[in-house]
Amino acid sequence: MKFIVSSGALLKQLQSLQGVLASNNTLAILDNFLFEIDNKKLTITASDLETTITAEMAVEAKDKGAVAIPARLLLDTLKAFPEQPLTFSVDPKHFGIEISSDQGKYKMTGYTGAEFPKSPVLEEPTSFSIPAGTLATAINKSIFATGNDDMRPVMNGIFFELSEEAVRFVATDAHKLVRYTRSDISAPKATSFIVPKKPLNLLKNSLAVTNAEVNVEFNENNAAFTFDNTRVVCRLIDGKYPNYEAVIPKQNPNKLTIDRQAFLNAIRRVALFSNKTTHQVRLNITGSQLAISAEDLDFANEANEALTCAYEGQDMAIGFNSRFLMDMLNNLSSEQVILEMSAPNRAGILLPGEGTEHGEDVLMLVMPVMLNN
Repeated sequence: MKFIVSSGALLKQLQSLQGVLASNNTLAILDNFLFEIDNKKLTITASDLETTITAEMAVEAKDKGAVAIPARLLLDTLKAFPEQPLTFSVDPKHFGIEISSDQGKYKMTGYTGAEFPKSPVLEEPTSFSIPAGTLATAINKSIFATGNDDMRPVMNGIFFELSEEAVRFVATDAHKLVRYTRSDISAPKATSFIVPKKPLNLLKNSLAVTNAEVNVEFNENNAAFTFDNTRVVCRLIDGKYPNYEAVIPKQNPNKLTIDRQAFLNAIRRVALFSNKTTHQVRLNITGSQLAISAEDLDFANEANEALTCAYEGQDMAIGFNSRFLMDMLNNLSSEQVILEMSAPNRAGILLPGEGTEHGEDVLMLVMPVMLNN
Protein backbone atom coordinates (compact mmCIF):
# COMPACT_ATOMS: atom_id res chain seq x y z
CA MET A 1 0.00 0.00 0.00
CA LYS A 2 1.43 3.33 -1.08
CA PHE A 3 0.20 6.93 -1.08
CA ILE A 4 1.60 10.47 -1.46
CA VAL A 5 0.33 13.34 0.67
CA SER A 6 1.29 16.92 1.53
CA SER A 7 3.06 17.04 4.92
CA GLY A 8 1.35 20.32 5.92
CA ALA A 9 -2.15 19.21 4.92
CA LEU A 10 -1.75 15.89 6.75
CA LEU A 11 -0.43 17.59 9.90
CA LYS A 12 -3.33 20.06 9.92
CA GLN A 13 -5.82 17.21 9.58
CA LEU A 14 -4.22 15.13 12.34
CA GLN A 15 -4.06 18.12 14.70
CA SER A 16 -7.84 18.54 14.36
CA LEU A 17 -8.23 14.88 15.42
CA GLN A 18 -5.60 14.57 18.13
CA GLY A 19 -7.82 16.04 20.88
CA VAL A 20 -9.72 12.75 21.06
CA LEU A 21 -6.58 10.76 21.94
CA ALA A 22 -6.65 9.78 25.63
CA SER A 23 -3.49 9.48 27.75
CA ASN A 24 -4.72 6.32 29.49
CA ASN A 25 -6.42 4.25 26.79
CA THR A 26 -7.79 0.85 27.84
CA LEU A 27 -6.87 -0.53 24.38
CA ALA A 28 -3.33 -0.02 23.06
CA ILE A 29 -4.65 0.27 19.47
CA LEU A 30 -6.35 3.57 20.43
CA ASP A 31 -2.91 5.22 20.72
CA ASN A 32 -2.91 5.12 16.89
CA PHE A 33 -4.56 6.89 14.00
CA LEU A 34 -6.39 4.54 11.64
CA PHE A 35 -5.47 5.28 7.99
CA GLU A 36 -7.80 3.80 5.35
CA ILE A 37 -6.99 4.25 1.65
CA ASP A 38 -9.63 3.78 -1.02
CA ASN A 39 -8.43 4.93 -4.46
CA LYS A 40 -7.56 8.64 -4.04
CA LYS A 41 -9.31 9.14 -0.69
CA LEU A 42 -7.60 8.86 2.71
CA THR A 43 -9.91 8.43 5.70
CA ILE A 44 -8.28 9.05 9.10
CA THR A 45 -9.96 7.98 12.36
CA ALA A 46 -9.12 8.66 16.02
CA SER A 47 -11.13 7.27 18.93
CA ASP A 48 -11.24 6.82 22.71
CA LEU A 49 -14.30 4.46 22.45
CA GLU A 50 -16.61 7.19 23.81
CA THR A 51 -15.88 9.65 20.98
CA THR A 52 -14.76 8.89 17.42
CA ILE A 53 -13.65 11.49 14.87
CA THR A 54 -13.25 10.69 11.19
CA ALA A 55 -11.85 13.02 8.52
CA GLU A 56 -11.32 12.56 4.80
CA MET A 57 -8.69 14.07 2.51
CA ALA A 58 -7.47 13.62 -1.06
CA VAL A 59 -4.15 11.83 -1.68
CA GLU A 60 -2.29 10.29 -4.59
CA ALA A 61 -2.84 6.53 -4.34
CA LYS A 62 -3.71 3.49 -6.42
CA ASP A 63 -4.21 0.90 -3.68
CA LYS A 64 -6.79 0.03 -1.06
CA GLY A 65 -5.91 -0.90 2.50
CA ALA A 66 -5.86 0.05 6.19
CA VAL A 67 -3.12 0.52 8.77
CA ALA A 68 -2.95 1.90 12.34
CA ILE A 69 -0.04 4.37 12.74
CA PRO A 70 1.36 5.47 16.17
CA ALA A 71 -0.22 8.88 16.73
CA ARG A 72 2.39 10.70 18.83
CA LEU A 73 5.35 9.60 16.73
CA LEU A 74 3.60 10.53 13.49
CA LEU A 75 2.55 13.97 14.80
CA ASP A 76 6.05 14.75 16.10
CA THR A 77 7.58 13.62 12.79
CA LEU A 78 5.26 15.76 10.68
CA LYS A 79 5.91 18.83 12.88
CA ALA A 80 9.63 18.49 12.11
CA PHE A 81 9.12 18.63 8.31
CA PRO A 82 8.89 21.75 6.13
CA GLU A 83 5.99 21.71 3.63
CA GLN A 84 6.67 18.97 1.06
CA PRO A 85 5.12 15.82 -0.43
CA LEU A 86 5.67 12.66 1.62
CA THR A 87 5.42 9.10 0.31
CA PHE A 88 4.00 6.50 2.72
CA SER A 89 4.77 2.85 1.88
CA VAL A 90 3.09 0.18 4.04
CA ASP A 91 4.12 -3.48 4.16
CA PRO A 92 0.74 -5.31 4.14
CA LYS A 93 2.18 -8.36 5.96
CA HIS A 94 4.06 -6.83 8.90
CA PHE A 95 2.59 -3.30 8.80
CA GLY A 96 6.01 -1.66 8.66
CA ILE A 97 5.65 1.96 7.52
CA GLU A 98 8.30 3.82 5.55
CA ILE A 99 7.98 7.59 5.05
CA SER A 100 10.11 9.03 2.24
CA SER A 101 10.83 12.78 2.12
CA ASP A 102 13.25 15.05 0.26
CA GLN A 103 15.68 14.62 3.16
CA GLY A 104 15.56 10.87 3.73
CA LYS A 105 13.60 7.84 4.89
CA TYR A 106 11.95 7.16 8.24
CA LYS A 107 10.62 3.79 9.41
CA MET A 108 8.09 2.97 12.13
CA THR A 109 6.00 -0.03 13.07
CA GLY A 110 2.24 0.13 12.58
CA TYR A 111 -0.56 -2.31 13.36
CA THR A 112 -3.33 -4.01 11.46
CA GLY A 113 -6.28 -1.72 10.81
CA ALA A 114 -8.64 -4.63 11.51
CA GLU A 115 -7.98 -4.25 15.29
CA PHE A 116 -9.20 -0.65 15.36
CA PRO A 117 -12.74 -0.34 16.85
CA LYS A 118 -15.44 0.42 14.29
CA SER A 119 -17.25 3.75 14.56
CA PRO A 120 -20.82 3.27 15.92
CA VAL A 121 -23.55 3.19 13.27
CA LEU A 122 -26.64 5.16 14.33
CA GLU A 123 -29.77 3.12 13.72
CA GLU A 124 -33.01 4.99 12.96
CA PRO A 125 -31.63 8.39 13.91
CA THR A 126 -33.54 11.68 14.16
CA SER A 127 -31.73 14.53 12.42
CA PHE A 128 -31.73 18.30 11.99
CA SER A 129 -29.35 20.87 10.46
CA ILE A 130 -27.70 23.88 12.07
CA PRO A 131 -25.13 26.36 10.65
CA ALA A 132 -21.60 25.68 11.91
CA GLY A 133 -21.22 29.23 13.29
CA THR A 134 -24.49 28.97 15.24
CA LEU A 135 -23.52 25.64 16.82
CA ALA A 136 -20.03 26.97 17.65
CA THR A 137 -21.58 30.04 19.33
CA ALA A 138 -24.02 27.88 21.31
CA ILE A 139 -21.17 25.67 22.57
CA ASN A 140 -18.90 28.64 23.37
CA LYS A 141 -21.59 30.51 25.29
CA SER A 142 -22.63 27.54 27.42
CA ILE A 143 -19.82 24.98 27.87
CA PHE A 144 -18.10 26.96 30.66
CA ALA A 145 -21.19 26.43 32.85
CA THR A 146 -21.06 22.61 32.66
CA GLY A 147 -20.12 20.64 35.78
CA ASN A 148 -17.21 18.34 36.65
CA ASP A 149 -18.96 16.19 39.24
CA ASP A 150 -18.73 12.43 38.66
CA MET A 151 -21.61 11.97 41.12
CA ARG A 152 -23.90 14.01 38.83
CA PRO A 153 -22.81 13.04 35.30
CA VAL A 154 -25.88 14.59 33.62
CA MET A 155 -24.46 18.03 34.49
CA ASN A 156 -21.13 17.28 32.81
CA GLY A 157 -22.48 18.02 29.34
CA ILE A 158 -24.75 20.34 27.38
CA PHE A 159 -28.48 19.58 27.31
CA PHE A 160 -29.87 19.84 23.75
CA GLU A 161 -33.61 20.56 24.01
CA LEU A 162 -35.31 20.43 20.61
CA SER A 163 -38.78 21.40 19.44
CA GLU A 164 -40.56 22.37 16.23
CA GLU A 165 -40.28 26.04 17.29
CA ALA A 166 -36.68 26.31 18.56
CA VAL A 167 -33.46 24.60 19.59
CA ARG A 168 -32.22 25.24 23.13
CA PHE A 169 -28.82 24.54 24.71
CA VAL A 170 -28.58 24.41 28.53
CA ALA A 171 -25.57 23.97 30.81
CA THR A 172 -25.39 24.12 34.61
CA ASP A 173 -23.22 22.98 37.51
CA ALA A 174 -25.81 24.05 40.17
CA HIS A 175 -23.87 27.30 40.87
CA LYS A 176 -24.26 28.87 37.44
CA LEU A 177 -26.54 28.19 34.49
CA VAL A 178 -26.69 29.20 30.81
CA ARG A 179 -29.78 28.87 28.61
CA TYR A 180 -29.07 29.64 24.95
CA THR A 181 -32.05 29.52 22.57
CA ARG A 182 -32.25 29.78 18.77
CA SER A 183 -35.77 30.37 17.50
CA ASP A 184 -34.51 30.45 13.87
CA ILE A 185 -33.67 26.71 13.98
CA SER A 186 -36.11 23.86 14.54
CA ALA A 187 -36.18 20.06 14.80
CA PRO A 188 -38.69 17.60 13.33
CA LYS A 189 -40.05 16.68 16.77
CA ALA A 190 -39.76 17.65 20.45
CA THR A 191 -36.98 15.64 22.10
CA SER A 192 -33.78 16.09 24.09
CA PHE A 193 -30.34 14.57 24.79
CA ILE A 194 -27.14 15.37 26.73
CA VAL A 195 -23.80 15.62 24.88
CA PRO A 196 -20.57 15.21 26.92
CA LYS A 197 -18.06 18.04 27.17
CA LYS A 198 -15.11 16.38 25.37
CA PRO A 199 -16.70 15.93 21.92
CA LEU A 200 -18.19 19.43 22.17
CA ASN A 201 -14.76 20.97 22.80
CA LEU A 202 -13.40 19.06 19.79
CA LEU A 203 -16.34 20.20 17.69
CA LYS A 204 -15.92 23.82 18.77
CA ASN A 205 -12.34 23.91 17.42
CA SER A 206 -13.28 22.32 14.08
CA LEU A 207 -16.39 24.49 13.59
CA ALA A 208 -14.36 27.68 13.98
CA VAL A 209 -12.84 27.23 10.50
CA THR A 210 -15.92 26.33 8.43
CA ASN A 211 -19.15 27.94 7.20
CA ALA A 212 -20.84 24.62 6.43
CA GLU A 213 -24.19 23.31 7.61
CA VAL A 214 -23.79 20.71 10.35
CA ASN A 215 -26.04 17.67 10.08
CA VAL A 216 -26.86 16.46 13.60
CA GLU A 217 -28.13 12.88 13.95
CA PHE A 218 -29.01 11.17 17.21
CA ASN A 219 -30.76 8.20 18.74
CA GLU A 220 -31.05 6.99 22.35
CA ASN A 221 -27.35 6.21 22.77
CA ASN A 222 -25.26 8.22 20.31
CA ALA A 223 -25.08 11.50 18.42
CA ALA A 224 -23.19 12.30 15.21
CA PHE A 225 -22.17 15.71 13.86
CA THR A 226 -21.23 15.74 10.16
CA PHE A 227 -19.85 18.72 8.18
CA ASP A 228 -17.36 19.28 5.35
CA ASN A 229 -15.10 16.20 5.42
CA THR A 230 -15.43 15.57 9.18
CA ARG A 231 -17.72 13.38 11.30
CA VAL A 232 -17.78 13.33 15.11
CA VAL A 233 -19.69 10.47 16.76
CA CYS A 234 -20.08 10.36 20.54
CA ARG A 235 -21.91 8.40 23.20
CA LEU A 236 -24.61 10.46 24.95
CA ILE A 237 -24.83 10.91 28.72
CA ASP A 238 -27.58 8.69 30.09
CA GLY A 239 -29.95 10.22 32.64
CA LYS A 240 -32.64 12.83 33.23
CA TYR A 241 -31.54 16.47 33.10
CA PRO A 242 -32.65 18.56 36.12
CA ASN A 243 -35.68 20.86 35.77
CA TYR A 244 -33.61 23.98 35.11
CA GLU A 245 -36.64 26.25 34.54
CA ALA A 246 -37.61 25.78 38.20
CA VAL A 247 -34.46 27.57 39.42
CA ILE A 248 -34.82 30.65 37.17
CA PRO A 249 -36.61 33.36 39.23
CA LYS A 250 -39.51 34.83 37.25
CA GLN A 251 -40.04 38.04 39.29
CA ASN A 252 -36.90 40.23 39.38
CA PRO A 253 -37.92 43.82 40.20
CA ASN A 254 -34.32 45.08 40.74
CA LYS A 255 -32.65 45.78 37.41
CA LEU A 256 -29.08 47.01 36.93
CA THR A 257 -27.83 48.09 33.45
CA ILE A 258 -24.09 48.69 33.06
CA ASP A 259 -21.26 48.75 30.51
CA ARG A 260 -20.11 45.14 30.18
CA GLN A 261 -16.38 45.79 29.71
CA ALA A 262 -16.16 48.33 32.55
CA PHE A 263 -18.02 45.93 34.87
CA LEU A 264 -15.76 43.01 33.87
CA ASN A 265 -12.54 45.03 34.31
CA ALA A 266 -13.61 46.31 37.74
CA ILE A 267 -14.49 42.79 38.97
CA ARG A 268 -11.18 41.46 37.60
CA ARG A 269 -9.21 44.06 39.61
CA VAL A 270 -11.24 43.84 42.81
CA ALA A 271 -11.33 40.01 42.77
CA LEU A 272 -7.53 39.91 43.20
CA PHE A 273 -8.16 41.00 46.82
CA SER A 274 -10.97 38.50 47.52
CA ASN A 275 -10.83 35.42 49.71
CA LYS A 276 -9.03 32.67 47.79
CA THR A 277 -11.61 30.06 48.83
CA THR A 278 -14.89 31.87 48.14
CA HIS A 279 -13.69 34.41 45.49
CA GLN A 280 -16.51 36.57 46.84
CA VAL A 281 -17.17 40.09 45.58
CA ARG A 282 -19.87 42.31 47.07
CA LEU A 283 -22.10 44.49 44.90
CA ASN A 284 -23.65 47.44 46.74
CA ILE A 285 -26.20 49.28 44.61
CA THR A 286 -27.59 52.64 45.72
CA GLY A 287 -29.30 54.92 43.22
CA SER A 288 -27.14 55.14 40.10
CA GLN A 289 -23.94 53.98 41.79
CA LEU A 290 -22.57 50.46 41.98
CA ALA A 291 -19.86 49.85 44.60
CA ILE A 292 -17.82 46.67 44.06
CA SER A 293 -15.74 45.43 46.98
CA ALA A 294 -13.80 42.39 48.15
CA GLU A 295 -11.74 41.48 51.20
CA ASP A 296 -9.55 38.70 52.46
CA LEU A 297 -9.53 38.94 56.26
CA ASP A 298 -6.76 36.34 56.59
CA PHE A 299 -4.28 38.67 54.89
CA ALA A 300 -5.95 42.03 55.61
CA ASN A 301 -6.45 42.58 51.84
CA GLU A 302 -9.25 44.84 50.67
CA ALA A 303 -10.37 46.57 47.45
CA ASN A 304 -13.22 48.94 46.54
CA GLU A 305 -14.34 50.44 43.23
CA ALA A 306 -17.32 52.56 42.21
CA LEU A 307 -19.05 52.55 38.82
CA THR A 308 -21.95 54.55 37.41
CA CYS A 309 -24.93 52.46 36.30
CA ALA A 310 -28.64 52.67 35.47
CA TYR A 311 -30.68 51.02 38.23
CA GLU A 312 -34.37 50.43 38.84
CA GLY A 313 -35.35 48.95 42.20
CA GLN A 314 -34.53 49.03 45.91
CA ASP A 315 -31.01 49.59 47.25
CA MET A 316 -29.33 46.21 47.57
CA ALA A 317 -26.17 44.43 48.71
CA ILE A 318 -25.51 41.03 47.15
CA GLY A 319 -22.46 38.74 46.95
CA PHE A 320 -21.30 36.62 43.99
CA ASN A 321 -18.38 34.36 43.15
CA SER A 322 -16.19 36.65 41.02
CA ARG A 323 -14.98 33.80 38.80
CA PHE A 324 -18.53 32.92 37.79
CA LEU A 325 -19.36 36.56 37.02
CA MET A 326 -16.19 36.98 34.93
CA ASP A 327 -16.91 33.77 32.98
CA MET A 328 -20.37 35.06 32.12
CA LEU A 329 -19.30 38.59 31.20
CA ASN A 330 -16.53 37.15 29.00
CA ASN A 331 -19.08 35.02 27.15
CA LEU A 332 -21.53 37.83 26.47
CA SER A 333 -20.76 40.08 23.50
CA SER A 334 -23.12 43.04 23.99
CA GLU A 335 -21.82 46.48 25.01
CA GLN A 336 -24.28 46.72 27.92
CA VAL A 337 -25.44 43.96 30.25
CA ILE A 338 -28.48 43.75 32.49
CA LEU A 339 -28.30 42.14 35.94
CA GLU A 340 -31.77 41.30 37.28
CA MET A 341 -32.20 40.45 40.98
CA SER A 342 -35.04 39.76 43.38
CA ALA A 343 -33.31 39.36 46.77
CA PRO A 344 -29.76 38.92 48.18
CA ASN A 345 -30.38 35.18 48.71
CA ARG A 346 -31.91 34.53 45.24
CA ALA A 347 -30.14 33.89 41.95
CA GLY A 348 -29.11 36.83 39.78
CA ILE A 349 -29.98 36.81 36.05
CA LEU A 350 -27.46 38.24 33.56
CA LEU A 351 -28.78 39.23 30.12
CA PRO A 352 -27.22 40.98 27.11
CA GLY A 353 -28.34 44.60 26.87
CA GLU A 354 -28.75 44.63 23.09
CA GLY A 355 -27.00 43.48 19.94
CA THR A 356 -28.01 39.80 20.00
CA GLU A 357 -28.41 38.09 16.64
CA HIS A 358 -31.86 37.62 15.11
CA GLY A 359 -33.47 34.54 16.68
CA GLU A 360 -30.95 34.42 19.53
CA ASP A 361 -31.91 34.50 23.22
CA VAL A 362 -29.26 34.27 25.98
CA LEU A 363 -29.92 33.95 29.71
CA MET A 364 -27.20 33.38 32.32
CA LEU A 365 -27.93 32.69 35.97
CA VAL A 366 -25.52 32.90 38.91
CA MET A 367 -26.24 31.82 42.50
CA PRO A 368 -25.31 34.33 45.22
CA VAL A 369 -22.85 33.71 48.04
CA MET A 370 -23.81 34.73 51.57
CA LEU A 371 -22.32 38.02 52.64
CA ASN A 372 -20.38 38.34 55.88
CA ASN A 373 -21.68 41.49 57.51
